[in-house]
Amino acid sequence: MTLEIITSDALTPIRHGFFTRRGGASSGIFSGLNCGTGSTDQHEAVTINRTRVADAMGVPLDALMGVHQIHSPDVVTVTQAATDRPKADALVTATRGVALSVLAADCQPVLFADTDAGVIGAAHAGWKGALGGVLESTIEAMEALGATCDNIHAVIGPCISQTAYEVGPEFFEDFIAQDSDFGRFFANGKNGKYQFDLPALGLHRLRAAGVGFAEWTRHCTYADPDRFYSYRRTTHNKEADYGRLIAAITLGPAD
Repeated sequence: MTLEIITSDALTPIRHGFFTRRGGASSGIFSGLNCGTGSTDQHEAVTINRTRVADAMGVPLDALMGVHQIHSPDVVTVTQAATDRPKADALVTATRGVALSVLAADCQPVLFADTDAGVIGAAHAGWKGALGGVLESTIEAMEALGATCDNIHAVIGPCISQTAYEVGPEFFEDFIAQDSDFGRFFANGKNGKYQFDLPALGLHRLRAAGVGFAEWTRHCTYADPDRFYSYRRTTHNKEADYGRLIAAITLGPAD
């Protein structure tokens, strides 16, 4: 099966993609393009999947850069291909010949580009990372490489939508304790629960930071099991593990 890659005109002509689970070598509960090295999937299958992503990005596998994601605001600046995966949740670069990637399975994968400056970024932003400032940290790291905030375009890829994201009153109260205006990201649900709008939070943080353009692709990971992995859906189905989707961006081959 051919890879399915979701792209955005906002990042054109930078090569990028939010990959769905289609076109992969994994089977069973991981069926498809599972790129999570931390999953219990067969290592060989994950390597095949990641190689297919690297090929689609036009880079060798060892130039498909990622991080050990920990729901932090931490950003790594990439200057060359490397095999280590430092603990962080975002990457930025002005270097050609590498591709930046993040993994997600309900959290927001966010790709950034300042095409004029030739600076790109990728961030993993769940609710904790978004509240902690990972999106702003990514923008700041891009600016340190020469990007201009109002020239940066940011696109949120497939993630869990508000209709699928039920949370308890404690979650709501923690948000309101930080900022009473955060109530805008919640709708009343059933049985005293709330529905949380993660991509709305992401868009709010990006626009408040001053990026020139921000959008969500409007794909819900929970609602479309044929195309997307979902941590929450896996939990509800009482499955043992789940696949990870990958998003990647590159400035192109080395000069």
